Amino acid sequence: MSLGKPADALGIRRQLEESVPSLASAIDGRRFTFRTSLPGLQLAAGDYVSIGGNRLGYVHTIEPASVDASQLDLPDTPPVGLHVLVAQGRGTVLEGSGEPFHDEPFGTADPEVVAGWIERTRPYRAVLDVGALSRSPSVRFPLDAGGFDRHTFFCGQSGSGKTYALGTVLERLLLETSLRIVVLDPNSDFVRLGQVREGVPTDLADRYRQAAASVVVRRGGTGEARLHVRFTDCDAGEQAAILRLDPIADRSEYSALADMVDTVSASPVTAAQLAQTLATSAEPELAALGARLRNLGIHRWKIWSEGDPGSLQDLVGPGGPRCLVVDIGSLPTPGEQALAAEAVLAALWRRRSDREPVLVVIDEAHNVCPRSPADAVTALSTELAVRFAAEGRKFGLYLLISTQRPQRVHELVVSQSDNLVLMRMNAAGDLAYLSETLSFAPRALLERAMDFRQGEALIAGKIASHPTFVRFGPRIAEEGGSDVPTSWAT
Repeated sequence: MSLGKPADALGIRRQLEESVPSLASAIDGRRFTFRTSLPGLQLAAGDYVSIGGNRLGYVHTIEPASVDASQLDLPDTPPVGLHVLVAQGRGTVLEGSGEPFHDEPFGTADPEVVAGWIERTRPYRAVLDVGALSRSPSVRFPLDAGGFDRHTFFCGQSGSGKTYALGTVLERLLLETSLRIVVLDPNSDFVRLGQVREGVPTDLADRYRQAAASVVVRRGGTGEARLHVRFTDCDAGEQAAILRLDPIADRSEYSALADMVDTVSASPVTAAQLAQTLATSAEPELAALGARLRNLGIHRWKIWSEGDPGSLQDLVGPGGPRCLVVDIGSLPTPGEQALAAEAVLAALWRRRSDREPVLVVIDEAHNVCPRSPADAVTALSTELAVRFAAEGRKFGLYLLISTQRPQRVHELVVSQSDNLVLMRMNAAGDLAYLSETLSFAPRALLERAMDFRQGEALIAGKIASHPTFVRFGPRIAEEGGSDVPTSWAT
């Protein structure tokens, strides 16, 4: 074959590119590389492929490449030195003999084949029907409910559908398991978790109402559902942090506080009563504590218990609700919000020896366990979150951390996560950080997060049979918070 005129050369190259066979090879039988024709390409990262008729593979990467046509197994002999464009990439063998193979033909797998494999490999325990495969919308992809006995990192930028997706997971955990759940909710997104939305099929709605009857919501304000913390249930370290006491710089007051804790806890009083008692004390150190408490205005915080039952410390203890939603965002001051989160984590950690499985959901976690805490109470909650991450699993305390900015969450919390739900992220730095920190998630799939549409996610870890792309939905319960409408742009 000769090149002839330039136009003929372009035509020849086009014909050769169209005739490139689709072939895959795997030296170890587990990870495969492939090459296929670029013109009319229908294959993409996240697709499932049938290889050689007896293997199922999952595509991680695909990209164009220029190769010497003489290296290709083409039906016609190409001109010497002619380069053509092909599509090549790599992936993982999901099902097969495990033996190496070379130049096996492959093509996009039928959805029925993929669904059949997912069904064959589903765990023996409960699964969560949270959505469908992004590239095969007819195929449902269940999460392994038992996989939530590992810490889970849930992230996505604003507008990615992260809150909606997290709600879907919580609904299915309520519906399909008996796992106890405590949600720290800073934006009132999950306060309606117990309410079924319109349009849900009757049988599913009835099942969910029964499961969601155990949902208890506590909010700032008044009434029986009031969110409150008992000051005397806080230990000396917590009280010192609330009062901004340094054990060295404020050693006299700190020592007086430590001596007072046992006495006060034996006869509980409200924060206002304590402030009044301390202010009139004849002991200078106690009087100084009272002045500090009043000067900081802490005794006026609405979060304090006033003799009413059902403090947060009580609700996370034995006999508490199966699902507790703590509406942190309904509290009026940052100090009260930080205290509510810390009090819940501290109460759970104090009763860790009960070894009762609890999923602790921390939404917008960069506020509760940040890389650089801005105050003493947040520093305590960060320290507790790190303990949960490092040691919590053996006590049945499992974290589900959700955030928009992974690098703002304490690194020791992120690095202990064994599950990942990653939604759209446009920050290349955050994706690079996740790739380095959570190495079980393939880098090539992480990079696709920039192209996700709303509701799409990469799921990896013990909760998934393999890292894959899923589209979440639909919800069962009503959504809580929502974006401000853009009617001003109409």
